[in-house]
Amino acid sequence: MLVHPQIDPVAISLGPLSVHWYGLMYLLGFVVFILLGRYRIKHNPHTTFTYEMLDDALFYGMLGVVVGGRLGHVLFYQFGYYLEHPLHIFAIWEGGMSFHGGFLGVFVAMILLARKYKLSWLAVTDFIIPLIPPGLAAGRVGNFINGELWGRPTDVPWGMVFPYVDELPRHPSQLYQFALEGAVLFIFIWIYSAKPRATGAVTGVFMIGYGILRSFAEFFREPEDGFMGVLTLGVTMGQWLSIPMILAGIAAIVWSRRQTNNAQPSASSRKHNKNKKHSI
Repeated sequence: MLVHPQIDPVAISLGPLSVHWYGLMYLLGFVVFILLGRYRIKHNPHTTFTYEMLDDALFYGMLGVVVGGRLGHVLFYQFGYYLEHPLHIFAIWEGGMSFHGGFLGVFVAMILLARKYKLSWLAVTDFIIPLIPPGLAAGRVGNFINGELWGRPTDVPWGMVFPYVDELPRHPSQLYQFALEGAVLFIFIWIYSAKPRATGAVTGVFMIGYGILRSFAEFFREPEDGFMGVLTLGVTMGQWLSIPMILAGIAAIVWSRRQTNNAQPSASSRKHNKNKKHSI
């Protein structure tokens, strides 16, 4: 049985100014986003992305993550609490960000970015999707440092006691999600996107992959107290929110394949064009 190290959530204190580990983890995610994005631009001759577009994507994405993630947490998980304490909505350094809300926020932000550069929305998301999982991993490390989003009680040897919760050993579910949503998903998406794919395919695969991995991790994570932690049939809010995400991913892949098939000339048309060429 392990014991949570109870790390001070404040990394640096300079007088009245406090820098929290949770915020630093988000900063780390944004830095890795830029580094990986520059690597993709440099080593992918097929991409239309430029360094200027990448910088804009980071700015738009930061707004989407922070605004969407916080509003998602407020609306999906603890609406009652924040209704009574509305000023706490702005205390994002204390933790409390919803991935699904942040994901929707980023998608809206990428629509605006695509309009600015007159690009396909899915082409933009296909480029940035492989850059996202490291940020998810960093966020889960922040959750672990804060000692929030702990797991359900367990008797596995690596069960961890979170003393400020109770004395029961629990799954360190933050670390599970770090491994699944961060490391595993990143490796798979990075390899999958290394080759040219139909527009929307990378986005679709990511949504399906994250939805499945998140739903699996929810079996080990203690449902959040407050508004709508567990719904019908014992399914958690995180699992319910992952269902439309998986369906949207399937729809994106079907759409991308149809677009590819429609763009390919039929066998008869290729034969006709070949004969026409020889007759000139």
